Amino acid sequence: MVGIPVAARAYVAGTAVCAVACALPALTPGAGTPWRPLALLATLYAVSEWPARSPLLGRALGAGSFLPVLLAAALLLPPAAAALVAVPGALISPVEHGPALPRRIWRAARLALAAWTAAHAAALLGGPAAVATSHFPYALLPAGAAALAFCLVGTALDGGILAAAEPVPPRHAWHGLLSRSLAPHAVHGLAGLMMAVLWRSPYGWPAALCVLLPMYLSCWMYAQYHREHAAHQATIRALVQAVDIKDAYTRGHSERVGRASVLIARELGMDDSRLDVIRFAGILHDVGKLGVPTRVLRKDGPLTPEERRVIELHPEYGHEIVRGIGFLGEARAAILHHHERMDGSGYPYGLSGDRIPEAARVVAVADAFDAMTSTRSYRRARPVATAVAELERCAGRQFDPRMVRALVRALDRHGWRTAVTADETAPAPPGTAAGTSPADPPPADADADTTAPRPEAARPAGTDATRPAAPARERGGVAAVRGPGTGPGRGHGRARGGAR
Repeated sequence: MVGIPVAARAYVAGTAVCAVACALPALTPGAGTPWRPLALLATLYAVSEWPARSPLLGRALGAGSFLPVLLAAALLLPPAAAALVAVPGALISPVEHGPALPRRIWRAARLALAAWTAAHAAALLGGPAAVATSHFPYALLPAGAAALAFCLVGTALDGGILAAAEPVPPRHAWHGLLSRSLAPHAVHGLAGLMMAVLWRSPYGWPAALCVLLPMYLSCWMYAQYHREHAAHQATIRALVQAVDIKDAYTRGHSERVGRASVLIARELGMDDSRLDVIRFAGILHDVGKLGVPTRVLRKDGPLTPEERRVIELHPEYGHEIVRGIGFLGEARAAILHHHERMDGSGYPYGLSGDRIPEAARVVAVADAFDAMTSTRSYRRARPVATAVAELERCAGRQFDPRMVRALVRALDRHGWRTAVTADETAPAPPGTAAGTSPADPPPADADADTTAPRPEAARPAGTDATRPAAPARERGGVAAVRGPGTGPGRGHGRARGGAR
């Protein structure tokens, strides 16, 4: 047990002693332990754990951990015998991190105690008799009690080992464990009940095996889903980290834009599957800055018109980067169009109104809001109320009023926790007034509307290089706020220095 904290060693040893004490009565002479069904159930559980030990089958089928077998044992066997069912399978179960032996002992003891408690709960409500006589719907009650008891003991022990072995405060060790475990245990409890009823039927234990195949397939599908979801998250994290490394001035901005985008989308009544896509859009909205030269992103002085045109290509660069990532769905369009404006003066394509994809309109508001409420090295954060007032003032011209109203409602309900995204104590460049950057001209009249043609810049492959350039309109409002991920001297909107 080298490398395991002393408190964790004591916790594992204590749990193992309790498990031995619970299972010991089944081993005493004259206990009347039903060894044949016990051996069959223990073998089934061990077989369900074995594929995960094989490099080939483990990747194909996923881990075993067949709780239906253990919950069926709780309905079929005395408590001490039910505790023994999990031991062989737990002792051969795969271990991702060493040391292996204490981890296997802990797993065996944890499952034995949970099964012992579940069997007692089922016995108190007449579970074995209800199963033997197929007494429905009453049999659901002891089965549910067994699943709940198994869940409670398992989560209680898991929280204890977290507090003992990991640097987790005791008040946080059990946080969320029970809520995440209840639904899976309820499903496994129903499967265990079906298995126990079939076991007691005239067809015997071979009939109970019929429950295992569909259950195993469902576990495999669930494991595959989580692997795919983990791969998606890893892809997103890698892209965001790459942007943060290239432009450290706005580290954390992407995640907050994703969170604000979800707040807006939830207020609009979008379903859960779409919320994930909207969050991806918010997190990856600035990924195109990977294609912008670092010297431009981190330039301390004013940007030249050519440099501004390069910055304005980042939505198209971002779209090119993510266009092959299928699970992003409409997030790809949001990344391309999150700098479009409702009046058509945005970029890259000068779309207006409802021609701008809905996801892009969500991200545009979330992006501007976080840019205003985040502290940067060249400007302190604006209060949330000030940022909201600015969004409302620019609604209809720069932002979709519906998205702005949704954000306001979400903030009223949930609030907003701002965060520093750069060194607050970093001095502003010489000659820069507080709250401005060297690339910003003196604040213009909010109602000024100067129009100038925007030269066409080189576009990444796959974009429409022949499309006429949209007019560049210098407007006031949120444009005074620096764009996310741009560093000192960058503007957020089209006005007062241009958007990035």
